[in-house]
Amino acid sequence: MDRDVQSRSGPGGFNRRDFLKGSGVAVAATAVATGVVEEQAEAQEQRRKVAPAEPQKITLNVNGKMETVTVEPRVTLMDALRDHLNLTACKDVCDRSVCGACTVLIDGKPVYSCTRLAVEVQGQKITTAESLHSASGTDPVVTAFCKHDGMQCGFCTPGFVIAVRGFCNEHPKATFDDLKLGLGGNICRCGTYDGVLKAAYEVAQATKGGA
Repeated sequence: MDRDVQSRSGPGGFNRRDFLKGSGVAVAATAVATGVVEEQAEAQEQRRKVAPAEPQKITLNVNGKMETVTVEPRVTLMDALRDHLNLTACKDVCDRSVCGACTVLIDGKPVYSCTRLAVEVQGQKITTAESLHSASGTDPVVTAFCKHDGMQCGFCTPGFVIAVRGFCNEHPKATFDDLKLGLGGNICRCGTYDGVLKAAYEVAQATKGGA
């Protein structure tokens, strides 16, 4: 037998190399088990610290009126408008923040209301499609949509109408190309783009700067 092998072998042929290998596996297994236990303990501690967010009163400036609602911090502006203020023009259609059916104006800018939390828009001016028709009159955008048959099923229409009003306010005399770009965030699954663009163009040409 090789002297080196003989010197490392014990009774039954067990040698130091085998012993060290076995010891290494045992140490590694112990470390993994310890790590799992520590992770579980940390996760339990984090769960213990988490407290449910309590509903709170907030005040929103909607269509020129100050409205107070009680909502959880996670509630979107869209849900606050629909469920708490009964302003249902903004529609929950795609649930992916891509269709524009929930569009409102925030400080004059078209915004998907499903992408903003109600608590974060306090102090800002919110305008919904409901504001475009009242006892005092109907906004030309609504009239133009009816004239050019810019709606079919109607789910996208409120979002388009308010987006057109916001875009035309900022871009009076806009061209067809301007409007195609400016309204690119709104989708019509019925395909009424021709009527929508004709209505928007008519409104844009009639809109004076600073409206």
